[in-house]
Amino acid sequence: MIEYLLQHYSGEFVAKSVGVLDLKDFEKNFIAMLTSTDFSGLFNQRFFQNLLPIPPVNALNQGKKTPDFELPDIKNGGLIRLSSYWGVTPVLLAFTRIFTEKQYCPFCFPHILALNNNYDKFVERGVEVLMITSTDEEKSKIVVQDLSLKMSLLSDPSCQVFRNYQLGQALGAPLPGQFLLDQEGKLCYKHLFSFLNHNASVETMLQIVETEIFSEKIIVNS
Repeated sequence: MIEYLLQHYSGEFVAKSVGVLDLKDFEKNFIAMLTSTDFSGLFNQRFFQNLLPIPPVNALNQGKKTPDFELPDIKNGGLIRLSSYWGVTPVLLAFTRIFTEKQYCPFCFPHILALNNNYDKFVERGVEVLMITSTDEEKSKIVVQDLSLKMSLLSDPSCQVFRNYQLGQALGAPLPGQFLLDQEGKLCYKHLFSFLNHNASVETMLQIVETEIFSEKIIVNS
């Protein structure tokens, strides 16, 4: 897995994504993170509640509003309620899989960086990006700092929002998924995790924003 990541997501890509100039030192830290043996904070209540595998499902109604929620915004402070965007702006909900501030899902880490690196492109198109993690607030603060996140990072350690969106779980954490909502909060596109297609690419989501989301066409990829 480490070789796959370094082959497909070079240290240069990762370093540029987080604004790091010292590529050599960053590659060392990148590998250290992926091979970390520091499991402190991993074996908590969330881990055991999400240990047994449950696959994602497709029960959320297309063209309907998705479940509302309110979560703390670790990046900017305060609380964010999804319904506050209804009637205002389209939203990309990016549920991601982070075990601890030291251990990331190897499929999600490059996706987080890609979203962060392209955050301005979504904003330019009038779309707000909300990334949601199951790490607690303290661990999430370290994630924001370490990755220099531009987008809001919302903390859901109870995993209730992950469950409401029926994302499934495995090996100690909920599975990732992406949901594009139009200006009225209606679901236009969703991508659920599979081993053949882990996360929706930034390019795919930007294309949907430009060609589909404002025409209210419905797309499903699961």
